Amino acid sequence: MRGRFGVARWYGEHRRLVRRTLFVLVVGAVVLAGGTVASVSWVRDESDGHLFSEADVPAAPVALVLGTKVDSDGTPSPVLAARLEIARRLFGAGRVDAILVSGDNMNADYNEPEAMLRWLVDRGVPARKVVLDYAGFDTYDSCARARQIFGVQRATVVTQSFHLPRAVALCRRLGIDAQGVGDDSAKRYATTWRFGSLRETGACLKAAVEVLSGREPAHLGRRETGVDDALRDA
Repeated sequence: MRGRFGVARWYGEHRRLVRRTLFVLVVGAVVLAGGTVASVSWVRDESDGHLFSEADVPAAPVALVLGTKVDSDGTPSPVLAARLEIARRLFGAGRVDAILVSGDNMNADYNEPEAMLRWLVDRGVPARKVVLDYAGFDTYDSCARARQIFGVQRATVVTQSFHLPRAVALCRRLGIDAQGVGDDSAKRYATTWRFGSLRETGACLKAAVEVLSGREPAHLGRRETGVDDALRDA
């Protein structure tokens, strides 16, 4: 009885604060839900008509391959390897003339772009046709840097199909005439695929906030000519 009395007394003394807190929480939840729905709709609208199968994708100067996990031995994870395989086939078929690999090289012990380069070169892509972006820390940074640092104006974005609409939407909004090809083979890694698909809902909201805020990538710098050089090199 004493415990119940104590709770009732505390509530009586803090009723206004409790009600205000609940009001703020409810309003915040409504705003968050509305923003999430709106951002998912924006991603779908922005990417609509720009997602293709590998067989149907139009030719473009550059394939932009977005990085993801590299295993401890320095080899691309199966999910990343699936992206690279699509880019390799697009290059071999003459659908792209250069490949920009963009990933995380936050420290000396972890290097996604170098792992991606080795994978492609080991499978016949000339090293001079592969350009490395070491500061593609997330999708937004990869798209922004492709345009601002590497001067990419038109590209085919390559990633998993659940990630593709957001990646294409971001690239297009950041100034790249982007189309995309998605990998579905990684569906066999069911847990990874489900987690990635669920994560996209929140990631769409993050993407919309980034676009609206106009944030700069984590690292900028001087204009790099790697893509221009790769396209000139016959």
